[in-house]
Amino acid sequence: MKEKFDVMGMTCSACSAHVEKSVGKVEGVSKVAVSLLQNSMTVEFDGEATNSAEIIEAVEKGGYGAKIAGENTTISKSPDQNVNDEIKNMKRRLVISFIFLIPLFYISMGHMLGAPLPSMLTGHENMMSFALTQLFLTLPVMYVNRKYFEVGFKSLANRSPNMDTLIAIGATAAAVYSIYAIFKMGYQLGHGHMDVAHENIMDLYFESASMILALITLGKFLETRSKGKTSEAISRLLDLAPKKATVVRNGKEMVIPVEEVVTGDLIIVKPGESIPVDGIITEGSSAVDEAAITGESIPVEKQAGDKVICATINKTGSFKFTATNVGADTTLAQIVRLVEEAASSKAPISKLADKVSGVFVPVVIGIALVSAIIWLLAGFGVNFAVSIGIAVLVISCPCALGLATPTAIMVGTGKGAESGILIKSAESLETAHLIKTVVLDKTGTITEGKPQVTDVITTADINEKELIKIAASAERYSEHPLAEAIIKKAEAEGIEFYEVTDFKAFSGRGIECKVGGKKVLAGNLKAMLESNVEAEKYKNKAESLAQQGKTPLYFAVDGKLAGIIAAADVVKKNSKKAISQLEKAGIEVVMLTGDNAVTAEAIRKEMGINRVVSEVMPQDKEAEIRRLQEEGKKVAMIGDGINDAPALARADVGIAIGAGTDVAIESADIVLMKSDLMSAVEAIELSHATIKNIKENLFWAFFYNVIGIPVAAGLLYPIWGVKLNPMLAAAAMSLSSVFVVTNALRLRFFKPSFTVKDDDIVEIKPKEENKMTEKTMVIEGMMCTHCTGRVDKALNEIEGVTATVSLDEKSAFLKLSKEVSDEELTKAVTEAGYVVISIK
Repeated sequence: MKEKFDVMGMTCSACSAHVEKSVGKVEGVSKVAVSLLQNSMTVEFDGEATNSAEIIEAVEKGGYGAKIAGENTTISKSPDQNVNDEIKNMKRRLVISFIFLIPLFYISMGHMLGAPLPSMLTGHENMMSFALTQLFLTLPVMYVNRKYFEVGFKSLANRSPNMDTLIAIGATAAAVYSIYAIFKMGYQLGHGHMDVAHENIMDLYFESASMILALITLGKFLETRSKGKTSEAISRLLDLAPKKATVVRNGKEMVIPVEEVVTGDLIIVKPGESIPVDGIITEGSSAVDEAAITGESIPVEKQAGDKVICATINKTGSFKFTATNVGADTTLAQIVRLVEEAASSKAPISKLADKVSGVFVPVVIGIALVSAIIWLLAGFGVNFAVSIGIAVLVISCPCALGLATPTAIMVGTGKGAESGILIKSAESLETAHLIKTVVLDKTGTITEGKPQVTDVITTADINEKELIKIAASAERYSEHPLAEAIIKKAEAEGIEFYEVTDFKAFSGRGIECKVGGKKVLAGNLKAMLESNVEAEKYKNKAESLAQQGKTPLYFAVDGKLAGIIAAADVVKKNSKKAISQLEKAGIEVVMLTGDNAVTAEAIRKEMGINRVVSEVMPQDKEAEIRRLQEEGKKVAMIGDGINDAPALARADVGIAIGAGTDVAIESADIVLMKSDLMSAVEAIELSHATIKNIKENLFWAFFYNVIGIPVAAGLLYPIWGVKLNPMLAAAAMSLSSVFVVTNALRLRFFKPSFTVKDDDIVEIKPKEENKMTEKTMVIEGMMCTHCTGRVDKALNEIEGVTATVSLDEKSAFLKLSKEVSDEELTKAVTEAGYVVISIK
């Protein structure tokens, strides 16, 4: 059987890994999936061998809390509240820790730097006040961070030591040894040995214990805060669906809560309203914006017999439909369920430090005990033996080990933010360097996500400007999905509109009106033929445009064809370069889209992508990601729509375009704030740099420990009489921490292997001896990205020429590594079908 549980108290990937390990040991449990983001756990187990109570007990033994999740199908917002409470609690712990740590550090270290101390804390006669003050400042820090000790020692008792165990042992070793020093100090004072008692002042390491706890808490606070927003994705998905629906029952219209809608209800949807449940239209027609669910960028024409989907938006006319899927059976509810299941099925990434700590901690404890016993048996006395044991534990303090990963992650994520890359979890940053396959959504990711006019074809009777003026004037009153693109085209060129009268719209065919006194007909080929407009001559051109993924609209004036205007969702300026960069890095690129096959194939050819899957629903996208993962590939998904949310959650790394929907952004692990695919390439390169830095940090953290432990154990004492004082051990530990942090700060100077400036994307290569010559060509006739692509190809085929073509500036920017004549450049552009105005 399968059961879902809410888990309380998890703060990091080590926690979720430990919960998974603890429950996995329960007899009868076959599969455990822990979601740190949702604070939940799904367990598959044999009901005859175990039960929910035993599973909960296993979680509690590991130091966490658990309870059976609610049976309701809707998802409450309590997980969000839990995360917010966790952030508040962590912040409170952090503030309290530093309130006591700052004066403690000043008192313990200030006198070494010549800083003044109160007279009650100086001198031999006040040594106990000096020691007890440090103790009393340390106790609140240890109490407020007691969770490390509770979880750490429980993990140790369960033979599953993690980072909390290292933190607990390090802080405890420093504190216990310091308390031991206070007792020795009191004993010596009681026997009148003032000078001997004062020597124990050097054995106080309370500031080390407090510093360990405070620094680790700071890292945990930052991790918890970044985790907070991620859990909002599901509630944002649910907010898409309208809360009420207008139904017809017993011949009367009534507004009821959407939960009360049942299969077979007749529902009315008015312009601008969201569709409350899935169903089939029985009366009326409209254009429905399905971008949120299918990814289709252009609203889809709907009429009787067509299916409508929950949470999509009715753009134009009113219609009635019969409910077919309600409640948990709607498409939206399925997406919510997929997001939750995909997120829960992600196995937490095992940190290198956590893996090593499982061996490191018991080994260090063993070395400390063995060292102390050997010196005790050798007759060196209890004080000497205890000093050796404590020195081993102090020098193996996990401060540097604990900082190795979070400091690099913090600097790496900060560097990413400077470049418009929001990395929401350490796990995603770590996993990104393993990515071998990138799956791209089309609409809004590769393309702009908004239709634009791409081609204007005129007949001999009219010029281009006049056609746009007539078309835009007529479309101002139209509800056609492409009307806005034509109007924006006219506004961009400063074209004024004609007066329009007698406007009529014909569903599924087009519009008819008078523009500036002339009769204008706009629509598809069928509308032209029905009105006896001769348009067959331009049929092939229109079909060619359609094959390129564009939508052609015919325009006739006074019964004669005036021309065709085509619109499409155009490709973003940097998409092709980004895909090329990914392929150069050995990463396979796959395009998934809800768009039709013709449009998808046109984009595939233009982008040079090897594989595309079109006309897919959200479930299919998620299934494709899962299929790739089953082949053993690490998969990144890049998308921007709500329809991408399940795939983003399922992928090893979900990357959302910043201009996309909030749900996509919340479901993703990485958000590209610039809405530029080149940022995805940079994010992957940043991941490689960060992981390299983490491994360096871990090496140096262990280097200090591995070198120091034999010295601390007294290995050199019989030979040279060298014994490592715990104070020196603490100094070595601090030095390793400083080294780790300093190394992590080098990530601030990270630069990607390419530079991006407007339309110009250039790989960074070693400098060449030959000086490059730069030229700018002003070119006339380029109207769309296909035009720039042809010019780009023509120029770059010339040996020694590197060209970047800008549609906005109607220019080509050239870099020449050898001498190329202007005549040769002009000839290449002219043969491509365009006119060169000037070359500078």
